[in-house]
Amino acid sequence: MQSKPMLVVVSGPPGTGKTTLAHRVAAAIGCPAICRDEIKEGMAHATPGFVPGPGDPLTMRTLSTFFDVIGLLIGRGTTVVAEAAFQDRLWSPGLSPLLGRADIRVLHCTVPAEIALARINSRSELDARRAAHEDAQISAEARLRTHNAFQPVDLPVPSMVVDTSREPDLDQIVAFLS
Repeated sequence: MQSKPMLVVVSGPPGTGKTTLAHRVAAAIGCPAICRDEIKEGMAHATPGFVPGPGDPLTMRTLSTFFDVIGLLIGRGTTVVAEAAFQDRLWSPGLSPLLGRADIRVLHCTVPAEIALARINSRSELDARRAAHEDAQISAEARLRTHNAFQPVDLPVPSMVVDTSREPDLDQIVAFLS
């Protein structure tokens, strides 16, 4: 009997270190990291003059593309680290169909709000690709509300909270995934 591929879901509010952790975990377990923001940045290249906003067409296409890529890889038996905010009400509909197709594990990234906001400000100033994302356009107050109201993905699968305000223990995370 063949086992199912693993889907490692790396979630959390903006600025919590999801992308960094996703790439580190993917390298440690030997699989691809599929990051929603990186897909969106690639799609923005083909959309001259794109300005992000709530529910804009590019963001909506990014969501379906993200799940298409994950579904294709899982369907071909590939273990995948998938990184996005994965706020429960928005992302569970895309993840739920994968429950029977993959062995899902959730890593939920957390940091205090002030650290997340400082990271968002820093990356918005230092990385021109961040212009494709709405977080570069919203006020600090709105970012704080988003951080504090974040609802982690709630699926009946093993999950682990990872404090990314300091270097996470990668060995402990890999052991959780084993």
